[in-house]
This record gives sequence, C-alpha cells and structure tokens, in this order.
Amino acid sequence: MTVIALATGGTAHAEAPPPPPPIDPLEGLTQDIPADINALSTLNFTNVDLSNALPGVDLPGINLPALFAPDTAIVVLGYGLQPDGQMRPELMARLYAGYVSALLSPQAPVIVTGGNPQNGVTEADAMADWLVDHGIDRDRIHTETKANSTVQNAAFSAQLMDLIGAHTAILITSADHIARALSNFQAAGISVVATVTPDAAPLSAVPFGPHS
Repeated sequence: MTVIALATGGTAHAEAPPPPPPIDPLEGLTQDIPADINALSTLNFTNVDLSNALPGVDLPGINLPALFAPDTAIVVLGYGLQPDGQMRPELMARLYAGYVSALLSPQAPVIVTGGNPQNGVTEADAMADWLVDHGIDRDRIHTETKANSTVQNAAFSAQLMDLIGAHTAILITSADHIARALSNFQAAGISVVATVTPDAAPLSAVPFGPHS
C-alpha cells in the first residue's frame, strides 16, 4: 500500500520545473481541520459513540469520533526494516496514517510498536524518530520495542496502555493486515474504537506528510 499523493497540473515544458520549496508539515493545519474531519467518514469506527465534540471547536454538522479523546491511544504497528535500519515503504505508509491521526488528535498519546532491530534500530525507534522530525512532540510518543509479531504487538501495547492510562485505541496498519491485527488486539483485551489504513488517510492532510 503506497501513500496517496496529490496530482499536480500545469502546462508541459521542455525542461523539468525546479523542485518545490520544503513544506512545513504543520503549516495551515487549522484551516484544513474541518476538511480532514469530514474525510474521516471513510474510516472504520467500531462500536463508537459519534456524539462527542472537540472541546472549544464549533463545527456544525460534523460528528467527531472518540479518537479525539485524550485517553485514546493511536497505535501504529511496525513492519520489517531494511538491513541498514531504514523504513520500508510499507511501514512508511502505516506511519503516515498514524501521523495524520496524531495531527487531528493533538492530545492523544501515540504508541509505535515493533522490535526486530536492524543495524541497531528497532521498528518502533525508527517510527518515533520520524514522528519527532515531523513535529510530533516526543512526550506524546511511547515506544514498544520488544514485539516480534502481531500477537506481541497487541500484548505489549496493552501493557503500555495500562501504564499511560489509555483505555481505548485507534489501530493503524496496512489494509491487508487490519483484520488479523484487530482480532489480536481485541483478544489482548484492548477496546479498539477505530481502525485506520493508509488508503483511508484524509487526502487533505497529504501536504503535511513526508516530503523527499
């Protein structure tokens, strides 16, 4: 699953245009929040009361799901790193979806789970560093660095949620992995209120994502 990118238009030229200037991943977030929340209708919410309201924000006609509660953890599942410790595209896609969720839920803790170190780097550490580099406060990020399987992702995430006082979770992984992951997390006693896959990440948040 690859991260969705916005198409760009324009008149063809003989020479390639110069690369665009770097984009601040947080620039313009306030203006795009309503559009991003509307896009959340594509996400899969499980047994969640959609009557909650984001404190201090008046968005008539928009139902805000439980993911905005500060005791709901955003849980991003790891994926095998390259031998040099760099993240593979599959993991980048998952992490991007988690990043969008973190932008939309500024009070929610973020759990990144995954061990399997390569070149001295675990999946969770690689994800945490990327999130911090893209503006997410490190104090929000909780790393689980021991898991070597989805079952362990669930079991160790449950322990970490207990430690930080999170009672529900938004589960983020690839589309072809979400059903198994959801089953494992529920078996571990975690109340999953929403699942997010990279293809469901709000399009209007793409400009805040990774840029090469």
